[in-house]
Amino acid sequence: MNVTALRQRAVVVAALREWFGAHGYLEVHTPVLVPSGAMETYLEPVRVGALHLHTSPEFAMKRVVAAGLPRIYQLGPCFREEEEGIHHSREFTMLEWYRAGAGTWELMAEVEALIHSAAVAVGVPPPQFRRVAVSSLIADNGNPEDWFHEWVSQVEPKLTEPTIVYDYPAWQSALARVRNGKADRFEVYLNGIELGNAFAEETSGAEIRQRWMQNNRDRAQLAKIPHVLDEEFLAAVDHLPRCAGMAIGVDRLVMALCGLDDIREVQV
Repeated sequence: MNVTALRQRAVVVAALREWFGAHGYLEVHTPVLVPSGAMETYLEPVRVGALHLHTSPEFAMKRVVAAGLPRIYQLGPCFREEEEGIHHSREFTMLEWYRAGAGTWELMAEVEALIHSAAVAVGVPPPQFRRVAVSSLIADNGNPEDWFHEWVSQVEPKLTEPTIVYDYPAWQSALARVRNGKADRFEVYLNGIELGNAFAEETSGAEIRQRWMQNNRDRAQLAKIPHVLDEEFLAAVDHLPRCAGMAIGVDRLVMALCGLDDIREVQV
C-alpha cells in the first residue's frame, strides 16, 4: 500500500465520475453475488456456495441497457480466481460503461477523452494514443495457443506507447459481434499495461448461447467446471439495441498514469 498512490487514486476516481456525469451517463449498481460469474473459457469466478462473485458487471449491465437506459456506467469491485501478480489481483476495481447507438470507434474516442481527463486531474501529460490493427502486429495462423504465446511473449512487451489495438481474430470475439471476419473489439495499452477492452456488442441471444456452450465444451477438455448459463442475461441480449461497451481496470489506470509497478501500491 502506497499512501501517495491512494491519494492519486481518489483524484482519478473523482475525475472519472465527473467525466461520465458531464457526458450524460447514469451510474448504476448491480449485484456482486450472482448465479453465473463468467462465460469465457479461461476466466475463473470466485465461488460463494452455489453463487459466484462477479468477474465483471457485464451481464447485469446489459440487462439494464436492454430495459431502456442508453448510457450507463458502474465503478466497483470485481473478483477473479487464479489471478495474482504485479498487474493482477483476486479483487480489483473495474470501470465499465455501455452506450446505445455507438460502435467501437465512438468508444475509442470516449476512452481517449476519459483518460485525458484523468491524466489532467493528477497533473501528468495526457497520452496521445495511436490506433493499430492486430494484423499489423501479429499474423493469425489459426492456432489460438500459438497465437496467445506469441502475443504475450513478443507483441505485448513492445506496446509501451499509448496504443489502441483493434480488429482481433474472429475466434476472440467473446461477447463482441463479428464484422467482416474480425471480432469488432479493441484493447487499450498505456505505459506497457493493458488497461481494458471494448466490444461492439453481439445482440443475438442464440449466438451468445452457442459461444457459451462451446466455451463450456472447451472447459470440459481442460477438466474445468462449466460456467452456469445466465438465462436472464441471454433473454435480454435479444432486446439490446446496437451498442458498445468498455471495461477498464481502475487500479491499472492509476498505475499507468502515475508510473507505478505493482497493483498492490494502489490497493488497501
